[in-house]
Order: sequence, then C-alpha cells, then structure tokens
Amino acid sequence: MSYFPPPPSYPEQPGHPHHAWQAPPADPPADPRRDIQALSAVYRRLRRVATLTALGYFVLFLILSAYAPGLMTGKITGGLNIALLLGLIQLPVTLIAVAAYEKSARRRVDPLAEAVRLQAAKTTRNTQGARR
Repeated sequence: MSYFPPPPSYPEQPGHPHHAWQAPPADPPADPRRDIQALSAVYRRLRRVATLTALGYFVLFLILSAYAPGLMTGKITGGLNIALLLGLIQLPVTLIAVAAYEKSARRRVDPLAEAVRLQAAKTTRNTQGARR
C-alpha cells in the first residue's frame, strides 16, 4: 500500500512519452516528406505559370500567323504591321515572365527550400551525434 497518490495521467504522444518530471519536447518532429511535397508543389506551379506565359504568347503568335494572315499583315503605321509588332512584343513578354518567376521564387520557393535544407542539416547532425 502506498501513501502517495498516483501521479496524474498525461496524454502520451506516439513515440514521445511525456511525464510530469520530464520537459516537453522542444519542437515537434517535422515531417520532411510534407515539407518536400510542399516545396515541389510550389515549384511546379511556378514553373507552369512562367512556361505557359512565355510559350503561350509565342503559340498565339504562331496561330495568328498561320490562320489569320489578313490580321497579321494589317498596317499600323508606315512599315510596321501587326505581325512585326507582336513579334517585337515577344521579348518583353518573355522578360516579364522571367522576372515574375524570379520574384515569386524568391518569395515562395526559397523560404521553403531553406526550411528543408535546415531540417536536413539538423537531421544529419542528430543522426551523426547518435552514432558517436
């Protein structure tokens, strides 16, 4: 028979038992697969938007050239026709798509990639420390 009351029961987390005399875990273990999947999804979307913007404009130019020659040969001023104007606009459209890709990558992809990189380094340090 014990004179001491039983310790309070705390809900145990799977893989991380927590008792009153132990400090709670510093930070919950991150799931690296979830981080990598999030990084892949953001990067995939970013690639699609940039590619469809640049190539979409070029395909539109080709379709108009093939199926609407009357529209494309229409004069704007002097020797400038619509086809030449649309062809000249292709370069700024591509540059804008590249700039938007770079800005969005810095804002969305780079922080996620850094988090995955830090988590991998932390896991590597923990693994190497456990082997010693």
